Amino acid sequence: MSVLETAPGPARRAWRSPAVRMGALAALAALVACADLFAGRGVTGEGVRAVLLGADDPLAEHIVLQLRLPRLLVALVAGASLGVAGLVLQSALRNPLAGPEVTGVTPGAVLGAVAATGLGLAGWDSPTAVVVAACLGGFAGAGLLWLLAGREKGDPEQTAVYGVLVSAVLAGLTAVVLLVAPGELGSVVQWLIGSTEGRVWPHWNLLWPWAAAWGAAAWLLSAPLTLLRCGDEQAAAAGLDAGRGRAAALVCAVALTAGAVSAVGALGFVGLLVPHLALAVFGADLRIALPGAALLGAVVVCGADAAAQLVSRLLVVALDADRLTLPVGALTTFVGAGLLLVVARRRTDER
Repeated sequence: MSVLETAPGPARRAWRSPAVRMGALAALAALVACADLFAGRGVTGEGVRAVLLGADDPLAEHIVLQLRLPRLLVALVAGASLGVAGLVLQSALRNPLAGPEVTGVTPGAVLGAVAATGLGLAGWDSPTAVVVAACLGGFAGAGLLWLLAGREKGDPEQTAVYGVLVSAVLAGLTAVVLLVAPGELGSVVQWLIGSTEGRVWPHWNLLWPWAAAWGAAAWLLSAPLTLLRCGDEQAAAAGLDAGRGRAAALVCAVALTAGAVSAVGALGFVGLLVPHLALAVFGADLRIALPGAALLGAVVVCGADAAAQLVSRLLVVALDADRLTLPVGALTTFVGAGLLLVVARRRTDER
């Protein structure tokens, strides 16, 4: 029995309030951000505190303020973008498995970034060009899914099948690009796995206005998305053009995913699992669930980044390696796959 179930009536009623849950989640996000700021190497925890208190240490100040701080901010916003994008996709397509990873959006964005890098048009250190390339690839992947599944009128099962097919094709094309330009493998592997290494202020300055604009647009679509979750017939009965509403939602989801991919690469299972957690915590009202998904995505990615840095430090000591880094995308994929397996088994047992 949970603590909330044994708590007095007023405490249970207070926890049911969306504002209380949102405040608790925001506090958790702040704690996770602090953990991420203190988790890196090069400066001890005491050194980080000294820098935050204004100590004059140029090296520590550079590491904390120019490397760690933008890294954690990028992780927060990228996670928020993926959480919102996933919830928008699952609502628009009426498919609980319609995450950016399996609808062609993330694979398309990765393909765009990798292809642009292979052609010398963009690079890990040119975030603007990468955003443009990732957006083009993401829209191409979503457009291909739209062409294949459009005739099914939003049927969830058919959309899931076509989404997996499109994602597999785009992943294959990415492999072909790497074969054609093998010299670029080292610079694009971060997009394939997902990493926050080397995120600096230019990445943050480009990502946050992009995420804020498209996140606001997604929130403005919360009412149409709620209708789409009920089905096209119910949406049409309420006066909504399901095709246009779904198209607008997909544009927001692709843009948010492309922005996150251009900054941190493909973080597996974040956009797929975070929406389920958001709906479980905040309910089906997307006006509340969408901001909740943003906070949950931020907590998940920033927390995973802190955990990845701590594990990297332990591996360096255990393996006696000078430089060993665990990408945050590897950790989110590993944990996400395990959680997805648990959910699938529970649903199978319920049947």
